[in-house]
Amino acid sequence: MKFDISKLRNIGISAHIDSGKTTLTERILFYTKRIHAIHDVKGKDGVGATMDSMDLEKERGITIASAATYCEWKGRQINIIDTPGHVDFTIEVERSLRVLDSGILVLCAVGGVQSQSVTVDQQMKRYAVPSIAFINKMDRNGANPFRVISQLKEKLGHNAVAMQLPIGLEADFKGVVDLIDMKALYYEGIHGEDILEAEIPDHMMEDALKFREVLIDAAAMFSDELTETVLEEKEVNSKVLIEAVRTGVLKRELTPVFLGSAYKNKGVQTLLDAVVRYLPCPSEVDNIAMACDDPDRKIVVDSDADKPLIAFAFKLEEGQYGQLTYIRVYQGTLKKGDTVVNVRTGKKNRIGRVIRMHADQMEDIDQLQAGYIGALFGVDFASGDTFGAPGIDLTMTNIIVPEPVISLAVFPKDHKSEINMSKALNRFMKEDPSFKVFVNDETNETLISGMGELHLDIYVERMKREYQAEITTGAPGVAYRETITKLCEFNYTHKKQTGGSGQYGRIQGFLEPLEDGEFIFESKVVGGSIPTQYIPSCEKGFRDCLKKGPKLGYPVTGVKAVITDGNHHSVDSSEMAFQAAARGAFMEAYPKAAPVILEPIMKVVVETPPEFQGSVMGSLNQRRGVILGAQDDGTFCVVEAQTPLAEMFGYATVLRSLTTGKAQFTMEFLTYKQAPESIVETLRKKSDKKSSNAA
Repeated sequence: MKFDISKLRNIGISAHIDSGKTTLTERILFYTKRIHAIHDVKGKDGVGATMDSMDLEKERGITIASAATYCEWKGRQINIIDTPGHVDFTIEVERSLRVLDSGILVLCAVGGVQSQSVTVDQQMKRYAVPSIAFINKMDRNGANPFRVISQLKEKLGHNAVAMQLPIGLEADFKGVVDLIDMKALYYEGIHGEDILEAEIPDHMMEDALKFREVLIDAAAMFSDELTETVLEEKEVNSKVLIEAVRTGVLKRELTPVFLGSAYKNKGVQTLLDAVVRYLPCPSEVDNIAMACDDPDRKIVVDSDADKPLIAFAFKLEEGQYGQLTYIRVYQGTLKKGDTVVNVRTGKKNRIGRVIRMHADQMEDIDQLQAGYIGALFGVDFASGDTFGAPGIDLTMTNIIVPEPVISLAVFPKDHKSEINMSKALNRFMKEDPSFKVFVNDETNETLISGMGELHLDIYVERMKREYQAEITTGAPGVAYRETITKLCEFNYTHKKQTGGSGQYGRIQGFLEPLEDGEFIFESKVVGGSIPTQYIPSCEKGFRDCLKKGPKLGYPVTGVKAVITDGNHHSVDSSEMAFQAAARGAFMEAYPKAAPVILEPIMKVVVETPPEFQGSVMGSLNQRRGVILGAQDDGTFCVVEAQTPLAEMFGYATVLRSLTTGKAQFTMEFLTYKQAPESIVETLRKKSDKKSSNAA
């Protein structure tokens, strides 16, 4: 059976933390009869919202993983993805927007455009996702939709236009005035399921006519017919106005703004009408693929169910029945039993189960047509893989994965926990491309890296709950280095006699500081005082000493070793003897060469609203940061600094509390610089403590 693709909508609901995305999704599912009872996000009934299916999500009242569902409204099928609001889970928003055709940007009537609203909007721009805005929480004290609309224009650069006016505000919020059909809408009944149409209140008529004029002027830019009607001063036809607004939305040049309170069951049905009216179906959006042999050649994929299959895996989950792969079909039809080819690996996969998702519930179906979002079991795909019919050599543009900004050391309590932790980490890395795991060779610690402390905190908690891995966490050991600061000569003889042939080798030369690079070895030996075959052994001996410096046991860097002379014995000299001689020479000269400890310095860039600039600079100064400069970048101020890595642990939390969650930072390794004496003293005490414990 072929579905009419024009009746399909793929939408994402994204916003700042606590703007009411999940509550809104819950109400949408209720009004479209997908669920028969409403549960709250922070539900006292212990059930929690339908879309927050993970235990941790229910407990904390936050969304951690994006969840997919579908519903029907007035003969239209709507696929919905509810995404997290926390910046730590930004990859979930990123990959959801990658496969959606349109979005609802939810804003709080009090908070307005907040930091994560800006991030989400940038992600929508990146993937050219047309959107409508919904100002939620109109019942809250301090609700001001007109301020939010002006913020949409100023902070996000949207051509935002009100489609509705509120009837009452805060506790008196009763309904909305529809500026298209010029009528008042009230939401009656226990759950606001009965919509009562009425005349616009007299005291609001003047404002309604004024705002409708603004709406018509904005929409006229996208319709010649509407422009003519306005110029001829005729009555504007609602149908023509709707079509003009829709054109503006599809071009991403107009953002219609709707009002409501999802929690109080007001305005949700009219938002659903807007989704059907103004947002595009899959065939109205350009989906771009690249040719495998020529990545610069872009091809628009046709949303035709009869053409060869092209689909995209955008998310993985390890479930109780194996790997669940979320997919979006862009072209053709995917049927149960089909054989598809993974474009990246060239491997063939047979499709076993095709599923439609409703949060954590599954529904088996026979096929998925172009434009639809679903899931598969039993296929070996990675996140971001394109697959299709045999012979397809196109790949969909991939998901942009942000670099991790924070690390944490994890220590299993025993061998069983170590095995379980390893299983968990392998799974999490496969599921979440923004989560990285590596072992620090120097400190032998397992480090996990992610987008923020909450991100890592959630994974640590999941390891304990889902894998029964008993683990403790700690700040990762900073990778300090040692080096020398002045030239020092050596003249060392290695001599050992133990019966039979002994060991003999003498080397003479100097160690000197090296500004760029880790280690250089140079031989200036002439006249054969050290035979040529023993020179590499001398270099190996020096290199052996670099792994653990004599000062505090950190790796040595920035040293040049030069040998100028030496002596050998025709019987007792050997490669081993000259290696030992080089080691002895290094240990003799190193303490006299004024060794120092180096610490890693990070380049830190903080983006903050201008009002927090002073606080941000102060927080970096407290962390021994050197401020390089600050400049205004539109609505944000960008502060650049060089700060020691050792001082940056926990900074994400400090920055968020300083700036009420409005600032974000990036951090990357820059260079090594000499550590202050107070830090060296602390490290020495730690080293002495370790030595005494070992003894």
